[in-house]
Amino acid sequence: MISSKKSRALIALAAAGALVAGISATSARAADKITIAFVMGAESDPFFQAMKVGAEAEAKAEGVTLIWQGDPSQYSPATQIPIADQVLAQKPSGLVLIPTDPVALQNTVTKANAAKIPVVNVDTHVNDLSKVVSFITGDNADGGAKAADAMAKAIGYKKGGSYQVAVGLTSATATTNVARLDGFSKAVAKKYPGIKIVDKAYSQSQPAVANTNVNNWLTKYPKLNGIFAIDGTNADGASAAIQAKGLSGKVALVGYDAYAKNVALIKSGVITALVAQDPAAEAKLAIKTLVEFIKTGKTATAKNVVIPNFVISKSTSAADVAKYTYVQK
Repeated sequence: MISSKKSRALIALAAAGALVAGISATSARAADKITIAFVMGAESDPFFQAMKVGAEAEAKAEGVTLIWQGDPSQYSPATQIPIADQVLAQKPSGLVLIPTDPVALQNTVTKANAAKIPVVNVDTHVNDLSKVVSFITGDNADGGAKAADAMAKAIGYKKGGSYQVAVGLTSATATTNVARLDGFSKAVAKKYPGIKIVDKAYSQSQPAVANTNVNNWLTKYPKLNGIFAIDGTNADGASAAIQAKGLSGKVALVGYDAYAKNVALIKSGVITALVAQDPAAEAKLAIKTLVEFIKTGKTATAKNVVIPNFVISKSTSAADVAKYTYVQK
């Protein structure tokens, strides 16, 4: 027979064991329930589709759930903010946010912070980066400068000459667009002063709008020498307009983003060069950073991460073309 004192000790020991087991089980369930929300600008954009491939691969490797949300085609704060609000209402463990506007989306970061949801900015950023865990992007100013070099080469720039160039953007405020235009403009002013940016227009990440913008330019500026399409959707619209007008190789088109179909247009001479980013790598690092931060309260990822660009042209090797062309599902 077990004494009542020993019996009470055994019961207490069993209870303690159950409590420890319960805590371990709870911790395991908590780890299993890590959910990362990823809110981008326009899901149809192949840049974001390539980013999704990287995000899904890293989420699977980390064993976490991924919520992928964005407007189907419109790149604007008006469409992004309600989506971000809906995602935050689901109380994810962390948020990857690609803000369409640095001011308008600041409040989304504020709301996430208030709910103790850590945030990483990718590609673009909000104004106050002190409120995010990390900001991961391509080297946009450098990309703009490289585009200027490619443009000067394509139009046969000569000192003392006069050249007209137009720039197609998605947004006037998206930080990537601002930095690329700044890099392009500064390189032109310093190295190619004969190039004049005669016009700019915005497409909200819609190729059809970019196409209309380019058609307007080709009518308004019959001596237009070149177009800098500051992202992939603008390159889409611009290339279609140039081909329709029979101006391939006559109006230089330097673009951004290595969409597979746009890379193919380099071979046919419609597009002169493309500045390629690495969207999959950006997304993978964002997911890895958030999971690490959620689990440990810190991360080895730097506050600001800049991933180098690569320029694809006719002289690029087949291996590098394959390496930098965006992969989509």
